[in-house]
Amino acid sequence: MSYLFTSESVSEGHPDKVSDQISDGILDNFLAFDPNSKVACETLVTTGQVILSGEVSSNTYLDVQEIARDIIKDIGYNNDLYKFSGESCAVMSLIHEQSEDILRGLERSVKEDQGAGDQGIMFGYACNETENSIPLTLDIANRLLIKLSKLRRSKEIPYLRPDSKSQVTIEYDDNDVPLRIDTIVISTQHDEFDNDDEKMLNQIRKDMVKILIPIVKDSYDPEIQKLFNDNIKIYVNPTGKFVIGGPHGDTGLTGRKIIIDTYGGRGAHGGGAFSGKDPSKVDRSAAYAARHIAKNLVKAGVSDEILIQLSYAIGVAEPVSLNIDTCGKSKIKVSDSELSKIVNEIFDLKPHSIESRFKLRDPIYLETASYGHMGRKSEKKTKTFNSKYSGVKKIEVELFPWEKLEYKNLLIKTLKL
Repeated sequence: MSYLFTSESVSEGHPDKVSDQISDGILDNFLAFDPNSKVACETLVTTGQVILSGEVSSNTYLDVQEIARDIIKDIGYNNDLYKFSGESCAVMSLIHEQSEDILRGLERSVKEDQGAGDQGIMFGYACNETENSIPLTLDIANRLLIKLSKLRRSKEIPYLRPDSKSQVTIEYDDNDVPLRIDTIVISTQHDEFDNDDEKMLNQIRKDMVKILIPIVKDSYDPEIQKLFNDNIKIYVNPTGKFVIGGPHGDTGLTGRKIIIDTYGGRGAHGGGAFSGKDPSKVDRSAAYAARHIAKNLVKAGVSDEILIQLSYAIGVAEPVSLNIDTCGKSKIKVSDSELSKIVNEIFDLKPHSIESRFKLRDPIYLETASYGHMGRKSEKKTKTFNSKYSGVKKIEVELFPWEKLEYKNLLIKTLKL
């Protein structure tokens, strides 16, 4: 019997994602000028206001207010009509130094013995549903908003404002194979339309149906294009109007979109947010490591779907547990418990080893703060950081290194696939 499954996404202009980007942008700047910085930065945004809080230990000094303003303007909040603008909003910093009680659990004379920055559970997930091994519902939802952002920035659809949301429902068969797209929901912030709400809604719906959705459909291979049928239920701005949006419409907080950040509701989530946290926080680094293992196992042909759980104790280097679930789709004769033991021998999951393997002390995090941390393209990029106190730094980094498949052949050889 078939079933329906839904994932949602939000744009870089959504208030929670504005907060995530500010937190990760501040983290990147601290790491750029002091890679040993310990950062846990939280951001709140609302009408005309940004509040920065959290804990930082670093040898560098930054103008965090300026960093926040630059990020807000780059997102597109540069018009006082939005009641939230990088030029005019107030930015208050309540950041203070990190607790020494936490630091004593992290720092060791031997770097490899560095303890986990907190206790907790983390999950990694991968499936064969898409080329990038994330659920198709989330992939389409993300892609709709990525393309919509490009249409906004290019002025091809001139009335668009930064805040938007999407939701995609797909019908699956009993074997979890997608059959068709059932529903697409798009809500996008927009300019006023001379008080003609009916004209406004008709124009927006026409542009979403005739411009946006065809662009997204054409970006997929023919197998997925076939899922875009003529009977899709399409809801565009269902309330009829979406002029008031962004932080003026809703208060935004760092870490409130953790399901969008990961797998769209598939698999599982340990509950810890990512943005604003340096890699000593295993909420972030171990979740990336678990995703890396799951994706390499799926691409090696172990199973069509894999869910991995890790757990840590604060101040302890070795993970407390590692569990692999092949979701009843394993293609090998090795049991899940035996597979967990093999993986534990291949992958070093101590916090310092994870940091080193993925170069997580590089400033790579602002790019993760919108459109998902998983399923993204690993690529090299030169980033420029400008500080009135420390000058200009250009750093070549590799984005999304946990998406690489450098362990695939080793797993094939070890598991005799």
